[in-house]
Amino acid sequence: MVPKREQRYTILVADDSEMNRSILRSMLEESYDIIEAEDGLQAVAILQQREQEISLVLLDIVMPNLDGFGVLSAMNKYNWIDSVPVIMISAESTHTFIERAYDMGVTDYISRPFDMMVVRRRVINTIMLYAKQRRLQGMVNEQIYQKEKVNNLMISILSHIVEFRNEESGLHVMHIQTMTEILLKSLARKTDKYQLDRENINLISNASTLHDVGKICIPSEILNKPGRFTDEEFAIMKQHSQMGADMMKEVPFQDEPLVKYAYEICRWHHERYDGRGYPDRLVGEDIPISAQVVSLADVYDALTSVRVYKPAHSHEKAIAMILNGECGAFQPLLLECLVESSDIIQREMAVDTVTRGDQRIMENTAAELVQYEDLSATDRTLRILEQERIIHRFFTSISQQILFEYTTTPSILTLSPAGTQLLGLEESTVSPYHDKQVQKIANLDQMAELAQLLQGTTPEKPEVEFDCELLLDGQLQPVHILGRAMWSSEEPPEYTGAIGRVIVHKEKEEVQ
Repeated sequence: MVPKREQRYTILVADDSEMNRSILRSMLEESYDIIEAEDGLQAVAILQQREQEISLVLLDIVMPNLDGFGVLSAMNKYNWIDSVPVIMISAESTHTFIERAYDMGVTDYISRPFDMMVVRRRVINTIMLYAKQRRLQGMVNEQIYQKEKVNNLMISILSHIVEFRNEESGLHVMHIQTMTEILLKSLARKTDKYQLDRENINLISNASTLHDVGKICIPSEILNKPGRFTDEEFAIMKQHSQMGADMMKEVPFQDEPLVKYAYEICRWHHERYDGRGYPDRLVGEDIPISAQVVSLADVYDALTSVRVYKPAHSHEKAIAMILNGECGAFQPLLLECLVESSDIIQREMAVDTVTRGDQRIMENTAAELVQYEDLSATDRTLRILEQERIIHRFFTSISQQILFEYTTTPSILTLSPAGTQLLGLEESTVSPYHDKQVQKIANLDQMAELAQLLQGTTPEKPEVEFDCELLLDGQLQPVHILGRAMWSSEEPPEYTGAIGRVIVHKEKEEVQ
């Protein structure tokens, strides 16, 4: 069975010379889909409509209506340059001219008249580099997203465990997390006193979900009493803050900031700014900011939620009660944040918890991805990837054996110098299953059988051995292939290609 046809990459050729476009098309159309633009305006129009499907732009600089620099300006303006590589094609070789193009994001430069080998080689290199970069970025995106998804799931599970004994829905924990995040962001805009960067806000918000974990230890007849507590019962209820803090002391990884914040919040989220809280009667800034914010969020949600001992107050009533001091004293700056964020709090508290959880996952994923600046198609990324290929080329160049590398995305077969000489193929072949030269040398059924063997391996056992025949020196000769499948590191692993060695019959006998 012949493997299904690989993806064909699309190249946009922007050149006002019909002859130049025709030459480039004849060099590349066997392996790529070609789109032509007669000037810069047409190139920009095509990019606006089809940017997602274009893998490479071959761009002339001197064109009517809009020149190549104008196209590059548009690509930078709309951020197309980050995902679509550009190779400049021009007879102009002035240093300042070329340097300007590189400064505007050009990846490579090819001078006219065209050399077929140079054009094909640089096109393959550029598409491979960007394909690897996109794959790397996709892997990081997925890992970060899955991490955030797991965090959100664990928080949701925790909220239901804690609130299950409290005979509540679990919304309380989610509301505290949401409001804590809103207040912290507002506070960070007002002052840098507390070093509330994105990471710390995220940690404190996550730790806030543990604020009432000590209630697990409180007897249910007290926890769910519908009436007013007696002094003795209230004394027992107040112990939940100390019990929660004691639990956090027993958690491993005490040096982790999340554990530190969780301890602060569990122990001190019932303290008050004037020293009238519990359990330690801390005053003012002696109360960690994490606990201060969760304390305010806890009071607001208690006021606006139905409890066994009271109905729910409106948003406006709850804000007024807090500002009037009916619920204890809070830091004046935090009260300002409460007022200024009032509309946001009311809106976010009304959002379905599943929807809010998904929003939080996406927000945190997007924010964390900003930290990975080197994952954009920058010179740094391309240099790293090119260095990887230089190392590979060096070791294969000194080998006298037929070595090969096959990648699925993009579909390219790369041979060692000895392999190109003995097999009569180019160093790199795009879509090898459908290349006429490869088909002359290797039987398609045998290629499909080898591909099936490689794809049938596992990351733990990726090696295969395969006997077949190849056309060498004009005649079919038996060969032995030692191959190793390449698998991605994500879960589940994905087959990404293979590397290996082709041993001709004589060489095999010598090895044995």
